[in-house]
Amino acid sequence: MKRRIVVVTAVHGPHARFLPEAYASLCGQGLPEGWEWHWVVQEDGEGEDVRPYVPDDPRVTFRQGRAGGPGVARTVALAHAEGEYVTVLDADDQLAAGVLGRNLAVLEGDRGLGWVTSRVLDLLPDGSTVGFPGNPDEGVIERGAVLEHWKANGFLAPVHPASLFVRRELLLALGGWMALPASEDTGLLLALNAVSRGWFSGEVGLLYRKWEGQVTGQAAHADRAERTARMAVVEARARALARLPWGFPAAL
Repeated sequence: MKRRIVVVTAVHGPHARFLPEAYASLCGQGLPEGWEWHWVVQEDGEGEDVRPYVPDDPRVTFRQGRAGGPGVARTVALAHAEGEYVTVLDADDQLAAGVLGRNLAVLEGDRGLGWVTSRVLDLLPDGSTVGFPGNPDEGVIERGAVLEHWKANGFLAPVHPASLFVRRELLLALGGWMALPASEDTGLLLALNAVSRGWFSGEVGLLYRKWEGQVTGQAAHADRAERTARMAVVEARARALARLPWGFPAAL
């Protein structure tokens, strides 16, 4: 039986039209012998708008559930994530060629690392791309480094959580994505970094679509009171985890 990387995508109606492009980017991935990917598409809701865009492919699982936001949808999708590794692919984004194989090689090669992120390019409506500023050098990201950079730079992480590739057991141990209306992926990233070392790949791993309908572009995302609350709980969780006498791997 092949070993598996599970690709988790949360989606709702307005984003569904981008699923074929996300699927094409998956089909372009090359993996080592003995490995396969499986795509779990979890609709955040139970409508009729998403299913027509889901590919007819045995490597794809489509599920629906009551709406609760992207963090809830991704976490529920873990019920169908039978594999050693989990990677995020937002419905409107695209994986860069070869990224799954590169990320796999990093974690297979070093059992002391818990997760990988990659360089991200913004994909603009005209098809052009723009680099994501402030990336670190390629290499190991020590425990706590993401939180300290995030706190010192206006809540901007040095690496992009939408490019996350993580050990499934570690993701489950932390409870999946945070129960927040937004910043749930940043919260997970900081929690991971609080208990484990990671790796940043300087090669482009993700095309992050910028468009008028994306969640992070909506007015509610920038509401000051909500944002302050989100940032407070994200930081508190990460610092609480860092104080616990536990880390990954357990021998460290």
